[in-house]
Amino acid sequence: MDKYSIMVIDDEKIVGDMAKMSLEQEGYDVETFLNAEPALARLKEKKFQVVVTDYKMKGIDGMEVLRIVKKEYPATTVIMITAFANLDAAIEALRGDVHDFFPKPVKIKELKESIRRALDKV
Repeated sequence: MDKYSIMVIDDEKIVGDMAKMSLEQEGYDVETFLNAEPALARLKEKKFQVVVTDYKMKGIDGMEVLRIVKKEYPATTVIMITAFANLDAAIEALRGDVHDFFPKPVKIKELKESIRRALDKV
């Protein structure tokens, strides 16, 4: 595989834009989505090694994204970010087998390191 593909789902456009710019500098192929519906449709068309998703979004939220990805694309790693970080949310995500759970504003260095660790398992 020449390039790893990463999907970023966040309803804040600036978060997706910043992640895309930073991760593309690392050589990743990055696609961003403002909500989960088109992102999940895209997963049916293309293989992504990592999905970075916001926890709280309108429509399909990050926990539902996590459940769908784990069921339908078990080889894909999910990393969750949230502006609503609390212990209950983190525990729920970890029980759902999330790779990492970061509060916003996410430190891009930490996100990149988490992605590197996830890709080491691929």
